[in-house]
Formats: sequence, C-alpha cells, structure tokens
Amino acid sequence: MIGVLIVDDDFMVAKVHAGFVTALPGFEVVGTASTGAQALEEVERLRPDLVLLDVYLPDMTGLEVLRRLRASGSQVDVLVISAARDVESIRSALHGGVLHYLVKPFDRATFAARLRDYAALREDLGELEEAGQVDVDRLFGLSRGSADRPAGPPTPKGIAPETLQLVRATLAAAGGEGLSATECSERTGLARVSARRYLEQLVALQEADVRQRYGTAGRPERRFTLRGQRRPG
Repeated sequence: MIGVLIVDDDFMVAKVHAGFVTALPGFEVVGTASTGAQALEEVERLRPDLVLLDVYLPDMTGLEVLRRLRASGSQVDVLVISAARDVESIRSALHGGVLHYLVKPFDRATFAARLRDYAALREDLGELEEAGQVDVDRLFGLSRGSADRPAGPPTPKGIAPETLQLVRATLAAAGGEGLSATECSERTGLARVSARRYLEQLVALQEADVRQRYGTAGRPERRFTLRGQRRPG
C-alpha cells in the first residue's frame, strides 16, 4: 500500500481528497495535517510515501514546508494541490522536486490519473536495475502525468504502448535470427530487464515466439522472433 499524507487547512477539502485516495486500489491515507508545522511533524512520524501538499497554510506556505523537508534530507514524494497559480509558486515547487502540481479546482478523474501515474512510476523504478534513455523518457513522462502523454490502446500495467511498438519494430528488423534480451537492449536503449519484459509481452500477445538456443559454452540463451519470421529448423 502507498501511504498518503494529506496537507490542507480546509477540513472539508482534506476530507474530499481522502475519499478520492481511499477509493484508489493500492493507496491508503495515513494521516492529515492542517498546518505547515503539523505537516513536518507528521512526515517525520508517519513516514508517508506521498504528500499531497497545499500551498496556502495558516503558519507557513506549503512551499516553505517543501523547502524544510528537502533541507532535512527527506526524500518523501510530494504532489502539490493548490489554488496558487502564480509562476513563482510553480517554479519553487519544481525546484523542490515535486512530482506534479495540480491547480484547484480539478475533477476526480484528473486526480485519480495523477495518483495512478505515481503508482506506475514507483513500480517501474522498483523493477529497474538500470535505465536506458527510453526508460528515462517514459519515467519522466509518468512523473509529469498521463495528460502529457499521447493516448493509446490499453496495455498491462508498466507496459508503455510506444515502447512496445519500438521493441516490436526492432524484433521485426532482426528477421529470422531473432534477438536475445541483451541484444534487444543494445538496439533499443532499454535496460536489459525492461527489454526482456517487453519481449515477453509480445509472446503473451502471441505476436512473437521464444526458444532456447545453446551457445558454445553450453549455456542456454532465450531468443525471441516475431511470428512468421522464425527460420526453418
């Protein structure tokens, strides 16, 4: 479960946001705070994964809370939710390393999309051992939110349609010899673990086949080929 701390001086707004969070699978509200001082205390006490932070608080701004969190070494993820629209506030939030900045008012679908993007970002970062440029572009796209990415057909969690198409095209270019996960990684710029995951997704979609091939040292190597391109024998 992803633990969320909600920071807002309006009790009813905090309650609404808590309802939104609770309705999302994989998320739970671990606490609320109505002042900046209380927010700092609760981050220290509760160790949430994500803070939903308002800018307008009675004792200090949310941006000051953010500054103090970073100065203390806290790496908690922060998503600003505020009616503050001035460019300086947005710039300060960016400098503080926020994942996104939601301007009030917004609809429930937008809120849910941002949190789902955050969950996908955490999952992908947890699975990667290293990242190629394609991985980095996709992860930064998730941190900015799904509204900044082109819409595409539904895909399994953690599988980006544009990256799947890249792997499909790379596999097609390899012809009947196919590719190993390592070779696919080298040609696409993906990390090897990501390349293997996308290759296996093509197998699951019945667009590709996989077979074991033994090298000179006797170690088996899994090679992937697109359907219809496998060499005879």
